[in-house]
Amino acid sequence: MTDLDDLRDWLILLRAPGLSARRLREGLVARGSARALLAWLLRHEDAVDAGTRAWLTQPDEATLAHDLAWLDASDDQRLLLCTEEDFPPQLEAIPDPPAALFVKGDASLLLRPQVAIVGARRAQPPGLANARRFAGELAVGGLLVTSGMADGIDGAAHEGALDAGEPTIAVIATGPDRVYPRKHHALARRIAAGGAIVSEYPPGTSAVAFQFPQRNRIIAGLSLGVVVIEAGLRSGSLITARVAGEQGRDVFAVPGSIHNPLAEGCHSLIAEGARLVQRADEVLSALAPAAMDLGAQLRERLTSDAVSPGSGKRRGAPFNWREDQEYCRLLDVMGYDPASLDALVGATGFTPGALSSMLLILELEGEVAPLPGNRYQRVV
Repeated sequence: MTDLDDLRDWLILLRAPGLSARRLREGLVARGSARALLAWLLRHEDAVDAGTRAWLTQPDEATLAHDLAWLDASDDQRLLLCTEEDFPPQLEAIPDPPAALFVKGDASLLLRPQVAIVGARRAQPPGLANARRFAGELAVGGLLVTSGMADGIDGAAHEGALDAGEPTIAVIATGPDRVYPRKHHALARRIAAGGAIVSEYPPGTSAVAFQFPQRNRIIAGLSLGVVVIEAGLRSGSLITARVAGEQGRDVFAVPGSIHNPLAEGCHSLIAEGARLVQRADEVLSALAPAAMDLGAQLRERLTSDAVSPGSGKRRGAPFNWREDQEYCRLLDVMGYDPASLDALVGATGFTPGALSSMLLILELEGEVAPLPGNRYQRVV
């Protein structure tokens, strides 16, 4: 559990100009904690440039207060740190992983097997229909759909998953309290209620062009594969696809008419080695082995490093949830009726992060099933 002082130290470091995610992670490894790293940076004048040092020495208290207020405003708003057990391990394998993620919604969803669906912002009706169809079928088939909440294919993919009664993840290029484009306010509310909105940028961050390619590496990194539906030759979706390929993820492309400029990007990807797909089941079949491997890795990681919500301490391996009083208490509190995450937090007193990890373990063990609306139910 991260206390208020720790959160403040993290926010100071995350907002420090000139301190990249890579440098922050390297500093955490070297110094052991955000507090120790911050103290070390303040003692060593030559460790950072003048602008960074000015912020670290005298950060804007109003900005930090705004960040802390956003985190405190709701139980489903959280700063997920790379030092925490439920930080998505998929991101650890990418070249430039984020140091932390601001999450609105169910953070445990980031641990599940995901597939990204991306494409043109000015997609044509057939492309939008394909995005909804692929997303709905992939979501029902067991892969959580991840995209960037942009106009066009991204938005259609989120809608397709939600309309199928499944959660979806939106990785955005603004602060977690901003919606871009503005037309997606209603969609953002649906995503947060039935999934998660994720950003590496702190509250209040506006849309800036360079942040979108940076965001794309997270979309690719979270996913087992990327499906591109309608993309021009200069589409940002091709960046996501190529980053995914560089990260060792599978890349899929839906072909289109040779007369459609928005099919040229997909055809280019196919020529470069992407898999041509026409149906969602082709993607499901291709990613099934990777999804099973990820599930096994998560089960091993979460059970060997399981957290006792009451003490906040790690347990030693091996871990058997059936012998843990906290897990038994959680199941007793749940009963057999659907229960929301907020209700379970109130009834158990566990933190949302610890509770999400417990529920994921129980889901992997077949004891609990997730339901739409961030709810859970015991399996009879």
